[in-house]
Amino acid sequence: MEDSSAPLLTNDAVVFGLLMTTLAVVFATSSSKHPFWVKFYTYIPSVLLCYFIPAVFNSLGWISGESSNLYKVASRYLLPASLVLFTISVDLKGILRLGPKALTMFLTGTMGIALGGPFALFLVGSFYPDLYAGTGPDEVWRGLSTVAGSWIGGGANQTAMLEVFGASPVLFGQMIAVDVLVANLWMAFLLYWAAKPGKIDNFLKADSSAIYALRDRIAKIREANTAIPTGKDTMVILGIGFGITGIAHLGADFLAPWFETNRPEWNQYSLNSAFFWIVVIATTLGLTLSFTKARNLEGVGASRLGSVLLYVLVATIGMQMDLGAVLDSPILFLVGLVWMTFHISVMLLVAWLIKAPFFYVAVGSQANVGGAASAPIIATAFDASLASVGVLLAVLGYALGTYGAYLSGLLMQWMST
Repeated sequence: MEDSSAPLLTNDAVVFGLLMTTLAVVFATSSSKHPFWVKFYTYIPSVLLCYFIPAVFNSLGWISGESSNLYKVASRYLLPASLVLFTISVDLKGILRLGPKALTMFLTGTMGIALGGPFALFLVGSFYPDLYAGTGPDEVWRGLSTVAGSWIGGGANQTAMLEVFGASPVLFGQMIAVDVLVANLWMAFLLYWAAKPGKIDNFLKADSSAIYALRDRIAKIREANTAIPTGKDTMVILGIGFGITGIAHLGADFLAPWFETNRPEWNQYSLNSAFFWIVVIATTLGLTLSFTKARNLEGVGASRLGSVLLYVLVATIGMQMDLGAVLDSPILFLVGLVWMTFHISVMLLVAWLIKAPFFYVAVGSQANVGGAASAPIIATAFDASLASVGVLLAVLGYALGTYGAYLSGLLMQWMST
């Protein structure tokens, strides 16, 4: 019997073709001089459509992000290569000159998630006491602790919370849906406002001069070295990007199992996660190359090719989002929305108090909620030269994920007793 839940398109080659066609149409129309498209993209950022249209395809059942391998391929192969190409030309001194506000906003985001879970559980539970009705592995707080792990660190931290607090498989499945949908709705919001940060910066009375100075400095370096790329240039860029990606995978294949076997007590830092090591090694080697002549590859399109790879990742992330999933567990999604609202409110309040620009709010939040797979996307939505800021903060999130999520889980357990 045919599975009625199967998507219309099951061949990943066909799905990939659909996603690439979608990206091509978005970029073609966004650069069009036709009055309709000029006005349309005045209000709707192109990067948001690259993300949202695949989500619509998934929600309509045309494709399935759950059964496709495209996200895994994009996050494991294209993401590390793009990180290398972005960091080759990074101005590390310029990033350090951004000051402590970026780190402050990241840590504020971590705190907002750790405390937001207990707050949301208490608030929604006050109106819907059935949230506390579960017993044993079906207690809602156990599942919410896995969301905290994902939103502060990533998949490895989420799995750690599942092992520590022991949520049932059914509850964990519901929490994955809450995690993905709520996090992706917030990411869509960030992508929209990243294209027009001025209004929020004015509200926050923020000083964005250090960010713009870094952007302009990198733009000048890019202009000074700009040349028409040859076939050789493109192949060298891709060779370096994917060559280092291969080295990162090789290192991860050794390091992750070694820590799992020999230092299991360090799993709390995600050191047994292959993805963690892939991101760390790729970023480290890319930063190392920024001190060599390889940084001149920016002039022949290193970050441009990195952006292409990153936009493919954006589309594959979008296809993970099922807009109809909220109907399955509306109360749990309400908890997730209240939780995220608390996180956002705390970040905006602290940003207003210290006059931090919206860029720090967006990247600091996404470095927690989305990790290394999406923090560079948000940073790039502001400017491609800022991608490395998102990467560096996201790596920090892996280290803090287990601590923050464990604290949040204990507070939610206390709320439920």
